[in-house]
Amino acid sequence: MRLGYLYSRYPVISQTFCDAEMLALERRGLELEIGSVYPPLTSLRHEHIAGLRAPIHYAPPQEVLRISEKEAKIAGRWPRHLVEQHERKYGPDIKAEQRARNALYFADFFARNSVDHVHVHFANRAAHTALFLKEISGISFSVTAHGQDFMKDLGSDDLLREICAAAEFVAAETDYSRRLLCERCPDSAAKIHRVYNGIDLERFPTPVSATVNAVPRIISVGRLVAFKGFDHLIDACGELARRGFDFVCDIVGDGPLHDTLQAKIESLNLSSRISLLGSLSQRAVLEKLQAADIFALASAIDAQGASDVFPTVILEAMASARPVVSTRLAGIPELVVDGQTGLLVSSGDTSALTEALQHLLCDRELRLRYGRGGRLRIEQHFRIEETVTPLLKLFETAPANSGKSSQHRASHPPSVSAPTCGVASSEAATEIAYLIDRWPDSDLPLLEREITEMKERNVPIAPFVCGLNSGVRFNRAMEEMAPLLEFLPDAMVLEAEWRANPVLAQELEEERAQQTNRVPGGIFLRQARFALALKRLLRGRDVSHVHATSSRALVCALILKRLLNVTVSATIEPRPEPPRNWIQDALSECVGGRLSDRKLLEQCHCRPPVSDAPSERSRRFTETPYNGNSFLLDKTTFRSAPRKALGLITRKTRIDLTTGARFWQGWAELLLRWSSSDRKSKIQIPK
Repeated sequence: MRLGYLYSRYPVISQTFCDAEMLALERRGLELEIGSVYPPLTSLRHEHIAGLRAPIHYAPPQEVLRISEKEAKIAGRWPRHLVEQHERKYGPDIKAEQRARNALYFADFFARNSVDHVHVHFANRAAHTALFLKEISGISFSVTAHGQDFMKDLGSDDLLREICAAAEFVAAETDYSRRLLCERCPDSAAKIHRVYNGIDLERFPTPVSATVNAVPRIISVGRLVAFKGFDHLIDACGELARRGFDFVCDIVGDGPLHDTLQAKIESLNLSSRISLLGSLSQRAVLEKLQAADIFALASAIDAQGASDVFPTVILEAMASARPVVSTRLAGIPELVVDGQTGLLVSSGDTSALTEALQHLLCDRELRLRYGRGGRLRIEQHFRIEETVTPLLKLFETAPANSGKSSQHRASHPPSVSAPTCGVASSEAATEIAYLIDRWPDSDLPLLEREITEMKERNVPIAPFVCGLNSGVRFNRAMEEMAPLLEFLPDAMVLEAEWRANPVLAQELEEERAQQTNRVPGGIFLRQARFALALKRLLRGRDVSHVHATSSRALVCALILKRLLNVTVSATIEPRPEPPRNWIQDALSECVGGRLSDRKLLEQCHCRPPVSDAPSERSRRFTETPYNGNSFLLDKTTFRSAPRKALGLITRKTRIDLTTGARFWQGWAELLLRWSSSDRKSKIQIPK
């Protein structure tokens, strides 16, 4: 089956259980499509995420989603009744319209990728979105509920009951959370199943021996929020210090209580003993765990009733053979066996927490025994290969998506629909990636028309927008174009991809440094980040040619040429930002393109091509061959006042007075020739 995963925000560094689950499913042979409504809030990534075969697909900007909403209302695909019902029943804070807007996009995304079923982690915003997704597309969904998500974040037990009723099944991560769900959703109790989170022990080799530090080291890991109980841990450390014990304590994580906790540490004169280390990568966290003597997590219940339920970091500490000190809260006793793998105390009981830590500080053999017991318990009950098996069985019971289960079934967007003219075979086509640095762009006044012309001629282009120009008011042509475009994720995601590839990033920077004519550093760094993100997105797609729609995008295209072994062409706008000498060098690496500067065309001269010449029609549009390649005078730009006037009329009337069908025909033929040497024999281009 082809399985979709839908997140409200992904990845989140504290939710390694999501990563482990999807990686395990991919190892079992499942094909995944991963969607995230929002980008992550930090560029920090755990190293193992790079092992995911499926790329993460983010929703486009809200401005674009609102255009899709308007079109869906016209087409009768908008779930008006459900939106109105939820707004009336649950109030404006539930954001029903926004959930439906996001669901509309992912309904098309999952349908386009033949997803049979969608799974959601957390019974809150993402699950609410999945409810609308099912209404729009008919694609079934399931939910893994954790604790705080349905106990607090969702904000409505009535909505929780509605989500559970619509889901094919609900996986609860502990027996504790399953009981709570069944109490709140009794009508859905039969389809609520306990499915533990597991851990990949390949990342936790069996410890050869426990760490024995001259000064015992305590470690705690978690977001710096109230229900993690770090204030209790700091108080306990203060009491241990007063009793004369020698120790240090590292707290890994970040969050809103950082300054408050730091002030508490200083007020208790514990700065030499307790360190707030901030967020660390998974590898660094594991190194800290393996270097520690005791793991402590003083989980508590905060003022709003939120709490830990089944902290993954305890799994990781036990897998690292570290004794655990924690609290008898929620599902923690299902993981930590008091007196066998660690010690449990009552939540909020600082005195009992102090005694438990003291007991382990004083007894090295007990620490070793509890550590071995914890490792054994993980091996026997919480290996990801075992915990994912019941989830797989539940997926197998979910109905395969027939595509006929809803009258609101999502239709494919125009970018993937069948050709509307001509007799081209899409099976014969390889994709041509159109790189658009920013959109809308006043320097590319006919870009929307160009993409439409290529679509009408069955040229299989995939337009990628690197950045949305949100300051531009969309006209009708832009609104029609928006659903055809694929938007790269935001800067935080791009930065994460760049940081995840330090060796390649360094190579690219060094190559630029060695060039005689260099593109400015700011342009290079921006476009290089786009290139690494596109490399991942294009990895599973049959892209044979990349066209840069501007000089800035050409920087990105040339990096992709190096990374993906594709051919490259370019359109150079009338007033390019990169220096002219760099553009001349860059054009020598292109198979062709369009230039609006006649002087630049004149400088691009050398012997004509020896083989693989363009057709007679496309040759008529070739101004000059450059290193055997074809460059056209770009007739989509207006340099003089009369052509500017014609361009204005074109944009107002949507009738192209500046560029005729003959020009677009020649351009289409060139693109197809560049993308595949034998495509001319397979595809007939409509006149």
